[in-house]
Amino acid sequence: MAIAAAYAAAYEVVRHFTYPHWSPTTGLRLACLFLLPLRYWPALAIGEALPTIENAWLCASDLGIPWAVSTSVPLVVLFMGCMKPLRLRYSLYDHGGRLRMPLLLSATLLCALIASIAICTSLLTTMLRTPDAWPHLSLIKMFWAYTLGHYLGGLTLTPIILALTERARQLPRITWAAFWHSPLLRDVLLWMPVLAALVGLAVTTTDDTVRQVARFGLCWPAIALAWRHHWHGAAIGGFGASVALAMTGTAFVDPVMLRAQVILAMVLSGLLVIGARVPRPAPAAVPAKRF
Repeated sequence: MAIAAAYAAAYEVVRHFTYPHWSPTTGLRLACLFLLPLRYWPALAIGEALPTIENAWLCASDLGIPWAVSTSVPLVVLFMGCMKPLRLRYSLYDHGGRLRMPLLLSATLLCALIASIAICTSLLTTMLRTPDAWPHLSLIKMFWAYTLGHYLGGLTLTPIILALTERARQLPRITWAAFWHSPLLRDVLLWMPVLAALVGLAVTTTDDTVRQVARFGLCWPAIALAWRHHWHGAAIGGFGASVALAMTGTAFVDPVMLRAQVILAMVLSGLLVIGARVPRPAPAAVPAKRF
């Protein structure tokens, strides 16, 4: 029950920062399914089922009973159907201790497709109930937009959770000094003002070209961190770039925004794959200073 409660709390927090065009809850689900043993998976289903069912039936009067029934199934349960064979057949790490990044990206894409199919199925039940209320809605466009949003959401949280877990396991003892003296933290702090400036420019400008250039510029901090810190840097830089890009969105199926998301997803996928191939030395523990 402790795992179910902890996951439910984390899920609620992440869900409140989820946009229609960007779903980091997929990243949370994937990270838990990769890290937790299979015997704990029912706790994940329970933790997500409670808020999912509550939200479904609160909206049932507006969207219909069929929609409420179809959307009551937690997506983490659907993800388990594809993740269990992957977990049983493949190890997340190879014999050299390196993360199998193609496995992670394949699982992310597969779960994004499953989520999109489930969401569009629920949406279809509502469209059949009130067809006149959705005159210009294209399920095909919605499907690809949801797939992209869930894939990018998966790239937002899953790699950074795995990277932080790996770094914590490699340290003999987690101390404030080891955290504060980390070269990765130093570089992240150096690039944060750049992300903030690009987000501010994209949000305040009235020129669509300038806004799109600022969005593309969000890739550079991730590239710089990946160059210095390999896939750990790509994971943390990708998290920052993805969050920043989501903050610049103004509509769901916006072709300009979708192009920026496609570019960012491709860049992050490439950085993660290349970065995972480079051996990374284990960080040395930094002794705590005595005062």
